[in-house]
Amino acid sequence: MKSLAELGLTAQGGAEVQITGLAVDSREVKPGFLFAALPGAQVHGGEFIQYALRMQAAAILTDAKGAAIAATELGQSNAALIIAEDPRQTLAQTASLWFGPHPATVVAITGTNGKTSVSTFCRQIWEEMEIAGVNLGTTGVEGAWTHPLKHTTPEPVTLHRVLAEARQNGITHVAMEASSHGLDQRRLDGVMLAAAAFSNFSQDHLDYHKTFAAYFDAKMGLFKRVLSEDGVAVVNLDDPKGPEVADICTARGQEVITVGHYKDARLRLNAQRFDATGQDLLFTWQGKSHQARLNLIGGFQAENVLLAAGLVIAAGADPDEVFDTLPHLTTVRGRMELAATRQNGAAVFVDYSHTPASVETALKAMRPHVMGRIICIVGAGGDRDTGKRPMMGAAAAQNADIVIITDDNPRSEDPATIRAAVMAGAVEAGGSDSITEVGDRAEAILRGIDQLAPGDALLIAGKGHETGQVVGDTVLPFDDVEQASVAVAALEGRI
Repeated sequence: MKSLAELGLTAQGGAEVQITGLAVDSREVKPGFLFAALPGAQVHGGEFIQYALRMQAAAILTDAKGAAIAATELGQSNAALIIAEDPRQTLAQTASLWFGPHPATVVAITGTNGKTSVSTFCRQIWEEMEIAGVNLGTTGVEGAWTHPLKHTTPEPVTLHRVLAEARQNGITHVAMEASSHGLDQRRLDGVMLAAAAFSNFSQDHLDYHKTFAAYFDAKMGLFKRVLSEDGVAVVNLDDPKGPEVADICTARGQEVITVGHYKDARLRLNAQRFDATGQDLLFTWQGKSHQARLNLIGGFQAENVLLAAGLVIAAGADPDEVFDTLPHLTTVRGRMELAATRQNGAAVFVDYSHTPASVETALKAMRPHVMGRIICIVGAGGDRDTGKRPMMGAAAAQNADIVIITDDNPRSEDPATIRAAVMAGAVEAGGSDSITEVGDRAEAILRGIDQLAPGDALLIAGKGHETGQVVGDTVLPFDDVEQASVAVAALEGRI
């Protein structure tokens, strides 16, 4: 148990109680818990204070609106009431104090694309240096200790509990993804970061943030609020927003490690040479030249790797030791992952490209590795940003030779309506001769693989590491990598 004072909290009227746990879901409240009634997109958590009190919550954390909603119940209760101007931020800081110390070194990465790859490469670099590290985000907690997660950036109670458990299990280093939702909702507040990185910025999540300005501002919370002034920022200057991010960090007094092709980048990518299985890099660190082999497909992977290297250096590692690990890095699950190869040598890749920019980047990155045609299977998710659907189709049509439009995760929407929007963008951008629509995703994958000739390659975009397809309220088992392998085996008479 801990007192409110030990958690940095002051109740109305100076009431002091002992807290036995934290909860953001009233159904999880137990006697003595602190219940955080937070403002939500649809319903304010104040509506559930009455249920938390019935479960004998000892304290309620909320804002003025939440307190007003449950004024009657609170007036009849002995529970301590903490009213905060920003209850989400207060909860995050409280959770940090409640669960105790995190691993000694934590870094975070934000950006529209690349977060999982960069965080995973950080973990792989640490592993090669015999450091007990994990990456935390979309794919759960992976590395020297594992743990499942429901969200890229979990809500504060889960996040701080997991970080504390990681330390208790011997983890010293963590690389975590910082989603725009998580930053906007203050989920990372209370995490002490050694360094933070920015990868890129393009259209996504406008169903939540509404405007590009709000979306960008949410991401900048990582540098303006979460990363302390004595932390180190690692910034991709190749992205149009990169210089602006660097200026924001410099204005706060943070040390900045710039990464990219720019001649004044501290970690500069000078040249890349591509072949069928990977690429060779020539880069400089603060003016000193280095060369490394990457067994990774896609030019953008070099940017992700160097951003990860910059983060690990920013967190205190020796640069030469970091660069020695690069040839040992392996493909991140669902990120330009080689899923299958046909007997004629044609390759099938699965990638989590679910934004117009990431589809374009993935296809352009494949081109130097592919002698023949590129076939792309693409779709768009339901109940999400509708504006990007035609842009997804256009990105595929402009950068692939053959496009097959199929279902992604339609969720509650009509799949045909989603496909029609993607198709409209594809046809407008690339004509209709090389574009087909196949609603069933398994059939689309089979058809795409059936068209592969020697020298060709197929990109299955959208779902990456996911092992289910969300249709309505049901999650159907579906794994793009598995489906690709099955399709190849069926077409070649092995099953």
